[in-house]
Amino acid sequence: MKLCIAEKPSVAKEIATILGATLKKDGYFEGNGYWVSWTFGHLCTLKEPHDYTPIWKTWNLATLPMIPSKFSIKVMPDQGVQKQFRTIETLVEKCDEVINCGDAGQEGELIQQWVLLKAKNTKPIKRLWISSLTEEAIKEGFNKLRNGDDFKNLYAAGSSRAIGDWLLGMNATRLYTLKFGQNKQVLSIGRVQTPTLAMIVQRQKEIDHFKPAKFWELKTKYRDVLFSAQLDRFDDQTKATELAEQIKPLPFIIKSYEQKEGKEQPPRLFDLTSIQVEANNKFAFSAEQTLNTVQSLYEKKLITYPRVDTTYLSEDIYPKVPKILEGLKFFSRYTEPLLGSPIKKSKKVFDNKKVTDHHAIIPTGIVPSGVSADEQKIYNTITRRFISVFYPDCTVSNTTVLGVAGETDFRATGKQIIEPGWRIVYEQEDSAQTPVQNEPKKPGEAADEDENLQEQESDNILPIFEQGESGSHEPEILEKETRPPKYYTEATLLRAMETAGKTVDDDELRDAMKENGIGRPSTRANIIETLFRRQYIVKKKKNIHATVTGMGLIDIIQSDLLKSPELTGKWEYKLRQIEKGEYSITQFKEELVEMVVNLTNEVMSIHGKKIEIIEPASPKPSEDKVAPEKRETKNQNQ
Repeated sequence: MKLCIAEKPSVAKEIATILGATLKKDGYFEGNGYWVSWTFGHLCTLKEPHDYTPIWKTWNLATLPMIPSKFSIKVMPDQGVQKQFRTIETLVEKCDEVINCGDAGQEGELIQQWVLLKAKNTKPIKRLWISSLTEEAIKEGFNKLRNGDDFKNLYAAGSSRAIGDWLLGMNATRLYTLKFGQNKQVLSIGRVQTPTLAMIVQRQKEIDHFKPAKFWELKTKYRDVLFSAQLDRFDDQTKATELAEQIKPLPFIIKSYEQKEGKEQPPRLFDLTSIQVEANNKFAFSAEQTLNTVQSLYEKKLITYPRVDTTYLSEDIYPKVPKILEGLKFFSRYTEPLLGSPIKKSKKVFDNKKVTDHHAIIPTGIVPSGVSADEQKIYNTITRRFISVFYPDCTVSNTTVLGVAGETDFRATGKQIIEPGWRIVYEQEDSAQTPVQNEPKKPGEAADEDENLQEQESDNILPIFEQGESGSHEPEILEKETRPPKYYTEATLLRAMETAGKTVDDDELRDAMKENGIGRPSTRANIIETLFRRQYIVKKKKNIHATVTGMGLIDIIQSDLLKSPELTGKWEYKLRQIEKGEYSITQFKEELVEMVVNLTNEVMSIHGKKIEIIEPASPKPSEDKVAPEKRETKNQNQ
């Protein structure tokens, strides 16, 4: 018998149906030469400190650092989980071959391998590696099962990540709690959590300490067009006013009028971070809400695997595009023009070099049914993005007008849409065509990440000017004030995590920095939620504010190793190198141990005051809540 192990009961049932294993047993399906069983996310986890030695059960500075000679795993202390594990353990012993049907990613590989390790599996392992849960994809995957050994580096990276999070999280949390905590308040420290909090605190301080300063800008109106002076802003209103008075009686002369035709490419396909950013900007969805929504759409076979960090498709997807487009019935208004001619194949969309485990998030072509309003919004957003990349570029006319009054140069710019191209896909939807329309933006909400989707209504279309023409004009002085940095929203925080705190607007550059980002796309939402849950941050409207507790915690952490996004990003880079087989696991663990020892010695020598907890504190977690947890709640030590 062949034993298939899926990550969830619902996925196991789908696989069993396709394989013909239709006989329902206690904890598995049977039939046609297959057993199909399942986990519930993490059935196993790394052991807790007290599992290694009773001395580590009590929180005591004298027992730090805690460094197990060898890390071990255990079955989660849950009756239902343990029963299911015993079922899998029995099937592993009796089967001839194991087929790993877990989620096709690092976390999914770790979940399955820990279960097989604990079950003492010695049977050969095959791997089902698919990017969607459609019947076609599952059948194709079983026809192309891969050797389990092909994924040993993926497992090594996941295991190294978990061990690293354990070493740092367990030791640093106890270290800082015992050294600086008050009233049994746990000061939660994590490899990703803490540098993320540090970014928020740094921004908070910049805003709190910001002192606004007034300045003045010179503009002039000519033929109802407002021109801006090509000068540095004025710190002195008197000088600005004097210049305005000097040029007022002088004629305004057009020096040049230039129109250039330009092209605007469609926005990139979505990876997990960019759909979370888009949903936060458009619908005010939290990162976790969007993650849960795309995961649900994936399990309903409506979109491909969502926990990805690429915005490209592999070239083998290209022949499948027409069939996917044909299945998008609610968007036929936009797909029919594409299906009448060969589909555009752009290197901005299809690039094997930019795809590793999985491609960008796209619809599968299955018609939605039984979806919630939130799911429909996310589905529509992903689908329209997919359709748009096969449309022509948008053609625009960019206009630049230069003028002069006396010796002062002025400039005005405008843009006009000539051929909308891909923008057509983003025009106001007809309610009869799609089940749920995107909601209009509420007053005061942030603009979309892809501003160009909304620009058409506000394009500044300029009249035609003649070089050398002149006439009267109306100079004016505008008083303005410097503004503090903007608070992070979940959208901008996700982008900051992706680029290790650096502000990057260019897509290509951001792609290059992803290997040094902090956290993985699939874990960042949970990291943010953990900070909320720990009451280190709060949300006010869409803005994220650091609390007194959060700021106090970062203030006492002197080690850049814990709070630097850049250093944490380098750690992430090493984990990715392990995944590629280009970095030594042993060396990585040795560096972890050295880091924890040095950190412990450093903090032990600090003589500082304890944090005064002003805001309500969350209760002290039990050890099992500080340890790496099951998939649904992620890892609070990150």
